[in-house]
Amino acid sequence: MKLIDKMNGPEWIMWGVAGIFAILTIVFLSGHGSGLIAGYNTATKEEKEKYDKKKLCRVMGCGMAVISVCIIVMGALERVLPASFVYVFLGIVIVDIIAIIVLSNTVCRK
Repeated sequence: MKLIDKMNGPEWIMWGVAGIFAILTIVFLSGHGSGLIAGYNTATKEEKEKYDKKKLCRVMGCGMAVISVCIIVMGALERVLPASFVYVFLGIVIVDIIAIIVLSNTVCRK
């Protein structure tokens, strides 16, 4: 069974999500998305000074890039990939999120 056999919704939704993630990737990698990072945008000025804003945006951008590429691959190869690729995608996303959390709390601190 292929991935396309399990898809329920219209294809444009997946491409729209991929586009949003790609735009967020560009915004974060350019260093201008710190206001979109949950927790950082609501932190006090003293808490924000503990983090390197550029590194934090770069880590978030790299994490978003991984998810964007996975979504684009799923969309482009939906007729070729097996339906079980969804579990691979889920595993990649979970590992990516854990890596983002660890890196943002270690590497991004001043």
